Amino acid sequence: MATQQASLGKVLILDADTDRASQLVERLRFLNFEAVAAAADAAAGQFDSNRNAAVIAGNLGNGFDDLSLAMRERNPDLPFLCMPEAFETLTDNGPNWPLELPLRRAQLQRLLQRAIRFQGQDRRRRITGTSRSIRDVRRLIEQVADFDTNVLITGESGTGKELVARTIHELSDRADKPFVPINCGAIPPELLESELFGHEKGAFTGAITSRTGRFELAEGGTLFLDEIGDMSLDMQVKLLRVLQERTFERVGSGKLRDCDVRIVAATHKDLPAAVEAGEFREDLYYRLNVFPIVMPPLFKRVSDLPMLLSELLVTHMGDEEGELRVSKEAMRVLAGYRWPGNIRELSNLVERLAIIKPEGTIEIDDLPLKYREAQPEEPAESNNVAEAMRTTSANLKEALQNVEQELIGQAMEASDGVVAQAARLLNMRRTTLVEKIGKYDLG
Repeated sequence: MATQQASLGKVLILDADTDRASQLVERLRFLNFEAVAAAADAAAGQFDSNRNAAVIAGNLGNGFDDLSLAMRERNPDLPFLCMPEAFETLTDNGPNWPLELPLRRAQLQRLLQRAIRFQGQDRRRRITGTSRSIRDVRRLIEQVADFDTNVLITGESGTGKELVARTIHELSDRADKPFVPINCGAIPPELLESELFGHEKGAFTGAITSRTGRFELAEGGTLFLDEIGDMSLDMQVKLLRVLQERTFERVGSGKLRDCDVRIVAATHKDLPAAVEAGEFREDLYYRLNVFPIVMPPLFKRVSDLPMLLSELLVTHMGDEEGELRVSKEAMRVLAGYRWPGNIRELSNLVERLAIIKPEGTIEIDDLPLKYREAQPEEPAESNNVAEAMRTTSANLKEALQNVEQELIGQAMEASDGVVAQAARLLNMRRTTLVEKIGKYDLG
């Protein structure tokens, strides 16, 4: 007697087109997923969003829009596989992945497998933030993850370029293969070739055994070349040849080895300027820069500070993060600081604060002198969302509610109190806005 396979995960279908929803249920069950089509009058509490592998969103009429928003509010990391009409309703505040019509089995399998991998990620290794620049970065990652295209990540030191590379890998079909990072700037030029390609015993003085290089270690997976701008011109030539021919030789060996490796590179340098100066090969630059992603500096995304602080508190204090909070005045000071070390500097600060004051409220006097003495300057992300974030605490739920109230108030003022016009400005349904106006007593 055949043993029934365990379900790969639960998928909730939100679609007012009942015939299409029924067909999807059958398709998903055939793919070994537990599929449920929501009833038009179902309450959001009927479904546990934390148990779902994904939500498939189609026609969100008949109350399904409110149900989708409630589920996303409960679990912001829940992937939504969106048919074209769903994008008219869903806001860009979580992973929304396009599901093209007509529906195809291969597409469904690929996106659902990605959803399972995404749900399995450590929340502390996800890209945190809701600023426009970070939403753009997430969208680019989701677009390129399923392809073997070379990616070049640029941005200042400490902005999280390696996290972007890891996220691309973990959302790709190569996720079950190795992710191998190497810092090209931290290894002497004379040793970098051996580190990348490996060497044979006796290839040079001190090579007493054979060594496997990073290309071999990353076979089938992703090789992350950090600080690629620091690579010598000689090594650039050798790397270019490998990228073109997809073969390499260990140092001291005449045997060609095939390689199936995806390349993701990163640098804090201005590579076009380095090309102009003759310090970086133009042909290698264009080979790497097929799909560019720019990580913004922290001072350009200060609206993300509360969320980042919340995540970093979990990282440094564990899930039992106590009652440590940041006062409004201290948050204002932190938001006005330029953050030359970006998120890495913020992480170091949170670690220090977690040691000296494991619970309570962080006030201005608790901050190191350089933060207190820094002259507040208008951050590049000078909008009302950023201002609202600067004047709130590090309590994530409270911060988001404050921002939501601020945005609703601005939209109502801009539309002279006409709810329908305000709803269009906020990209939400009128019924949802009415509920929130009542919730926050903004009428």
